Amino acid sequence: MTWLYLLLATGASFVFLALVFIPMEKVFPAKRDQKVLRKHWVLDLCYFLGQYLLWNGVVLWLLGYFSFWLDGIVPAKFRGWVAGQPIWLQALEVLFFSDLLIYWGHRLQHRVDFLWRFHKVHHTAEHLDWLAAHREHPLDSIYTVGLINLPAFLMGFELESLTAIVAFRGIWAIYIHSNVRLPLGPLKVLIGSPELHHWHHDIERDAGNYANISPLMDKLFGTYTCPPREPEQYGIKEDFPKNYAGQLLRPLSPGGLWKRLKKGKKSYSANSIDPD
Repeated sequence: MTWLYLLLATGASFVFLALVFIPMEKVFPAKRDQKVLRKHWVLDLCYFLGQYLLWNGVVLWLLGYFSFWLDGIVPAKFRGWVAGQPIWLQALEVLFFSDLLIYWGHRLQHRVDFLWRFHKVHHTAEHLDWLAAHREHPLDSIYTVGLINLPAFLMGFELESLTAIVAFRGIWAIYIHSNVRLPLGPLKVLIGSPELHHWHHDIERDAGNYANISPLMDKLFGTYTCPPREPEQYGIKEDFPKNYAGQLLRPLSPGGLWKRLKKGKKSYSANSIDPD
């Protein structure tokens, strides 16, 4: 019964997202000649099914299992005060602190070779749309989702009351990858958009635009970029498998991991290239 429910929920999610984003991509396309069934769409469908049927559950279970380690870090009195705030204020605080953490965590994913090893799976997408948003290594998901939720775990925000924020973040992550261009004018320095995130997926590894919901962090720390056009090429410069199993297993290959573990705590150059 659990698997049947999971299959139905996955199918319903796929239909819902397709009905929302495919019309948007046709009416407001960033790249007009991109087809719905473009190259490598089956690979991204595998990622979608893998996330919804297996990896999302594993990630959430791990976060729940280890979250109790964080309970004692922040005094209970302070956590109680946070939870007692109006829900709208909690929502704003969660968005701010999680955006701050994910900005620096995301920037490290591009700077540190060991983190890039898993994160680059997401950047292998050569075409961006709502389906490509799901291309992500499960270990990279644990890292990202953990950072996003860390303020709530530490500070005692009412997660149950902030369900709408969690859902919003999920839809937003899909939207900024979609093949959509809806120029926001002056508001683009306050609100993230595909216009900005597509440049993050430029073939250059350190292209900027690391923020999540709002590009204010990029503006503040000098990594904001928004040319008046789409990037010429998405993806990565490194050789990498083109199939689902290969992309999941390559970052785990013993030789590559051993080389990185031997480096210990050394700093890595932003321009260094992973030989794998």
